[in-house]
Amino acid sequence: MSVRQLSIFIENRAGRISEITGVLQRYGVSIRGLSLADTADFGIARVVVDEPERAREALERAGFLVRTSDVLCIELADRPGELDHIFKTVASVGIDVQYVYSLVSTYVAIKVEDVEAAESLLAEQSVHLVNQEELSDLSI
Repeated sequence: MSVRQLSIFIENRAGRISEITGVLQRYGVSIRGLSLADTADFGIARVVVDEPERAREALERAGFLVRTSDVLCIELADRPGELDHIFKTVASVGIDVQYVYSLVSTYVAIKVEDVEAAESLLAEQSVHLVNQEELSDLSI
């Protein structure tokens, strides 16, 4: 019941993540989940896609270092305590959770270097930015 995740190792510089999404778009691969972690010099983009083997091949052809691994994809009800239940269940048998990220949503959270500049830029492009109140009122 696991799904295949791709971990893509990239330099930490402007535009590098768009190179990944561009490759996937050109090959007709849909991203179902995305996580990006960084250090001072490099980052790791983790993606769950609809066609992992096609995505891996395309990214490697484009020069990216890609590793695959299995992850669990869990559907959660939108109510308090759902994640707590999952975490307590796996912890009760000594299984460590290494990282977590969301899949398949029309909402994404991105951390950028300059929040105010990015906010202005995206607002100029008619991108709807969700504020905290809207996020709190979501019924999923």
